[in-house]
Amino acid sequence: MSIIQPEFEYVDRATETIRYLEHGWPTDLCRWHSHAEYELHLIVETRGKAFVGDYIGEFKPGSLFMTGPNLPHNWITDEVANPDPVEIRDMLVQFSQESIDQLATAFPEFREMDAMFELAKSGIEFTDFNPTFARGHLERIRNTRGAERIVAFLRFLVRVNEHAEKKPLSVTGMIQSEGNSKQARIADVVDHITEHYAEELSVEIAANMAGMSPPAFSKNFQRITGNKFVEFVNRVRISQACSMLYSTDDQISTICFAVGFQNLANFNRHFLKMKGMTPKEFRETAMRELAPKQGEPE
Repeated sequence: MSIIQPEFEYVDRATETIRYLEHGWPTDLCRWHSHAEYELHLIVETRGKAFVGDYIGEFKPGSLFMTGPNLPHNWITDEVANPDPVEIRDMLVQFSQESIDQLATAFPEFREMDAMFELAKSGIEFTDFNPTFARGHLERIRNTRGAERIVAFLRFLVRVNEHAEKKPLSVTGMIQSEGNSKQARIADVVDHITEHYAEELSVEIAANMAGMSPPAFSKNFQRITGNKFVEFVNRVRISQACSMLYSTDDQISTICFAVGFQNLANFNRHFLKMKGMTPKEFRETAMRELAPKQGEPE
């Protein structure tokens, strides 16, 4: 049984390369959804929970996020802490992979942002980014048209790319391509993990797949992914468990074994460590915040 599926949003870019949007709260635009475009998203007012892929965290005024193509997301304002409507809660701009590729083809210098766009596939929070600075850039994008809007948008992209504190949010898209042979071999192992997460996979087997000794593989895997091998496998399994908690009504014990954990206690321990809540709390939070409310269109 499907519990929560993200709504797909079509973004019409027939007349504009980028799309600027702002809205207040409450609004029907606040929903669990995805789209083919990247989205650079500033929270102007209210506090609540951010949902990005398998990530659940907090947002506050000034929080700045980027989501990649087809990554489900939503920002749910805490109605108890923020009882009054606000005129502008969100300011955001959406843009396509095609536009970025064409830009980098014309101006190779923009390739320095490739790592950020790769990371955005898992969602990014730009922690401690100056909110006044971010709002000023978005206001310039909003208030200009044509080439001036594109220039304002590119200037903002350059600034967020320069920001050092980029926090990855979801497990999807964690690897950034460096184009060397070690990177490619590690990426092949990561692809295998994400496709065969329920299977037993030791460091020795993974190292053999990558054509490395176990110590060399472990060192390179941690350098490239930012995770120790076993931790990464568990992250992928927990991420898949999150998806199943969203989209099925399977029992938690069934999900535990389906994603490759051998006992429920170990699954619960890793889930709590990575998500800051139990699987039951995760499902209840998602159901409460993301499921369509009674009387609302699904």
